[in-house]
Amino acid sequence: MLNRLLGATMLASGVVLANGVLMAPAWSQAVYNRGNDTDPKSLDHHKTSTVAESHISRDLYEGLVTEAANGEMTPGVAESWQVSDDGLVYTFKLRQGAKWSNGDPVTAGDFVFAYQRIQDPATAAEYANILYPIKNAEKVNKGELKPDQLGVKAVDDHTLEVTLEAPTPYFLSQLMHQTAYPIHKASVEQHGDAFTKPGNMVTNGAFMLESFTPNDKIVLKKNPNFHDAANVKLDAVNYMPFEDRANCIRRFEAGEVHSCSDIPAEQIDFVRDKFGDQLHIAPYLGTYYLPVKIKKEKLADPRVRHAISMAIDRDFLAKEIWRETMLPGYSIVPPGIDNYAEPVFLDYKDMDQLDREDAAKKLLEEAGVEPGSLTLELRYNTSENHKNTLTAVADQLKAIGITSTLVEMEGTGYFDYMKNDGDFDIARAGWIGDYNDPQNFLFLYESDNLGFNYPRWANKEYDELMAKAETTLDLKERGTILRQAEEIFLKELPAIPILYYSSRGLVSDKVKGWEENLLDHHPSRFISIEG
Repeated sequence: MLNRLLGATMLASGVVLANGVLMAPAWSQAVYNRGNDTDPKSLDHHKTSTVAESHISRDLYEGLVTEAANGEMTPGVAESWQVSDDGLVYTFKLRQGAKWSNGDPVTAGDFVFAYQRIQDPATAAEYANILYPIKNAEKVNKGELKPDQLGVKAVDDHTLEVTLEAPTPYFLSQLMHQTAYPIHKASVEQHGDAFTKPGNMVTNGAFMLESFTPNDKIVLKKNPNFHDAANVKLDAVNYMPFEDRANCIRRFEAGEVHSCSDIPAEQIDFVRDKFGDQLHIAPYLGTYYLPVKIKKEKLADPRVRHAISMAIDRDFLAKEIWRETMLPGYSIVPPGIDNYAEPVFLDYKDMDQLDREDAAKKLLEEAGVEPGSLTLELRYNTSENHKNTLTAVADQLKAIGITSTLVEMEGTGYFDYMKNDGDFDIARAGWIGDYNDPQNFLFLYESDNLGFNYPRWANKEYDELMAKAETTLDLKERGTILRQAEEIFLKELPAIPILYYSSRGLVSDKVKGWEENLLDHHPSRFISIEG
């Protein structure tokens, strides 16, 4: 009887349950059911690194600068800033109306606390090096200096001063990244690592955390204390993880999901025919690549790595596997990026595929690899797209006498495995630019970047060029230096670039305010649900 009464009440109010997801009536609440690639490993933005995690952090927090719906930089907590003539000191004026979700004012001290915390070795932040341009950041992160020696200072509650090691032309763009968001100090001090739990978490973005049910959804509610709350049209956002991208499409078709963050490549034609202009394909600043565990004897010779690279038919992958939603890739830095010299590519980019295979066999012979003697493990994180890509690569390697086995890992643990020097031969990885500058792709392979240098490659000349670029003021000269670094990378090839990304999203006609942009960022604060 109680269940019947509850059901009748829900129907009378217009509330229905669809596969466990609460679908509120339009007149009651504006709720955005948002498909996401996977669950976050953490809601502590100092301990995140994936695109899926950044989407959530972007809704929960706001940095000194932020981005508009079209991806362009715009003032965030800082309403204005000044840069010293030598480019070393940034002075930010914080808006008076900035508040935390509990009503506390957002102060310059909150940014000082956050920036010191992310560089503190005790935090073990994998992405701390994003903020290495700040004076003493690298030394603090490596335990050589104390956190209070970081180049950040609260002049007063509404004035933050940041001093850099050297002029950094992309520094403001870096501040849009989640590593540069503030943290509510009192919450961390009171709850420790539990500060990210519902009921404990205090945020300063357009939304605040309501609940987190793993493998189901993360519920964010509108933050009434957000300085621009009057223009936020959503009452709630449900982030729903879909490692099975096809399942998101099914939920989208049923009207239970308003957008899917990715589309299985093999279903692109179906989705295009079925949903028309609700399918969004746009240029994306990213590279899809295959890290190689170069310390393994069978993969230590660059000739072997180049032979493997030559055997991979990138045109086939882009056209047949990814249904022309990706482009063949022959460099780590994607073409068209800002602040770069002429792009550099693998020198067999324009070679016929059959000629490539013949050249690959000769390289293997020169390296002493007998035909049929090399077996590789190809590892990837759960996704139909990745599975199909690595399956195709395995088939292509057969043409040069290499056999392969496939190993799949669940997404939330995959990148931890890679970052912690997990055992693999060749793995799948991708990098989406956090800011539009080649340094954001090339820094991955600096020898001390253990969080993202999955092959554990070290090259002294490469490191020296990257360090030189950091202190070079002339953008043209700097671009040339970075190109020289990429030339070394492509010669050694510790990771094999195979594709350049496009973003592929499925967005309901009911979703308004979604604007395509190079980074594929779509903050929920600009979204509304109509109809």
